[in-house]
Formats: sequence, C-alpha cells, structure tokens
Amino acid sequence: MRRSGPIARYLPSPLTKGSALLHVAALASLVRPQEWPWALGAVVADHLVLTTCGLIPRCDWLGPNLTRLPPAAAAAGQVAITIDDGPDPEVTPRVLELLAARGVAATFFCIGERVARHADLAREMVSRGHSIENHSARHLHRFSLLGPGAIAREIERAQETITEVCGERPRLFRAPAGLRSPLLQPVLSRLGLELASWTHRGFDTVNTSAPSVLRRLTRCLRAGDILLLHDGHAARTCTGTPVILEVLPRLLDRLATRQLTPIGLRSALNGVSQ
Repeated sequence: MRRSGPIARYLPSPLTKGSALLHVAALASLVRPQEWPWALGAVVADHLVLTTCGLIPRCDWLGPNLTRLPPAAAAAGQVAITIDDGPDPEVTPRVLELLAARGVAATFFCIGERVARHADLAREMVSRGHSIENHSARHLHRFSLLGPGAIAREIERAQETITEVCGERPRLFRAPAGLRSPLLQPVLSRLGLELASWTHRGFDTVNTSAPSVLRRLTRCLRAGDILLLHDGHAARTCTGTPVILEVLPRLLDRLATRQLTPIGLRSALNGVSQ
C-alpha cells in the first residue's frame, strides 16, 4: 500500500530499548542456573512496567504520544476538539451542524468499517473542513493484545478505507480506548503515522450526565489542550439524547468565555492559525 507520509526511522524509547537489553541479558543467564530466579524476576517486573504504560493512554514511555498541541498553538490560545468512534448516521450529522453554527473545525478519529459503511457522511465531514484520522479498522477491545502483523492490518485497512472514501490520507492514529503495546510504535513509524491521545476526556461513552462530562473536560482547561468526545458509542442522557449533543454547545461557550480558539489537529501541527 502507499504510505501515509515519509517513513520515519523507528527509534525505540529508552524504556523499550532497556527492555530489549534486559531480555538479552536474561537469555544469557540461561547458562548460569544460579541466576535464573533473578533473571525471571527482572523479566516479570519489566513486563509489568510495559503493560502498565500501555494501559495509560497519555503515557509516552513507549514512544512519542501527542497529548497537547505544539507550543506555538498553545501560545496562540488554541485548543483541539477531537471526536472518536464515528461516523454515526444518527449523531454525527447533528454534531456537524453544531460545529458549523460556531464555525469550528474538529478532528474526527474514525473507525474504518464505519467510514466504508457511511461513506457519504464521511465525505461530508471532510467537505465541511474537518479532518478524518485513523482509529483502526474495527475498534477491537483487544487491540493492545494483538501481534505486530494484526496491528499493522488493523491500521492499514483503516488507512486504505479512509483514503479511498475521503481522498485524504490520515496523518494521525489513536488507539482504541487509548490502549496499546510496545509493538505499536514500529508499525506507526513504518506507516508515517503519529500517535495522538488527549489532555482531557469526559468518559462520554459511559457517563450519562452532560454536566459531569463538561466538568471533566474543562477542569484545569488551558490553551494547548486536546479534548476528547465521542459521536460513535455515545452514552445517552436520561432523556435519550446522545451526551455529546448536550455537552458540545456548552463546551464551545466555555471556550469562548475563556478566549480559547478551537483548531483542527492538522492545522495546529502545521502551525496554521484559524
């Protein structure tokens, strides 16, 4: 397949590099049985650290991880609204109308199979000035447990689908639920993709209270933050309304009050003001 961008040379993080060296040392200890307990203990501890890092979406110990906008965007008072798990034919069109009413561009991390299923809606999202980025082909809950080949297939399938439907190749990847393993970064480097997480999320796939979601998103809010909402898998309020539809207008009001300007992730990374 065609690459997403320039192939970045994979540079292991200090933790990943140290883990590899530890495994080599553990193998070398096989010739000295008296050292086996120490070697086994070290390897187990190493795997616990790696697993813990993969379970923390904002952790950058496994490799580069975009959790805030570049300093120039922060200095300009910009924030990014990112929206995951769509497109959803019921929710996304209403989200688009709310954004259009305020002249705001958002970044949608979309599931490849949903883009294929709702191609016209995906194209409309792009035509309205939003960008669609890679959120894997199927959004598997076991994504972080996959081997390198399966990880690559999930990302490449979504990459191909989004490119074919929308005419733009994603530059960013967000792991399902933000969970990953040390095997992800080499795949992203090969495909020219950058891992993107967030600064604040409202847990709006499980939290049915719009005020609670808004508080989570705006607690300690400052310029340069990346905010996470969901149009797909959106929780419903007690009246049956997708939470994002009640939160988004209030969030935009809060940003305006604090003189913060929403900007797409691509624009922020390219140093483009809006």
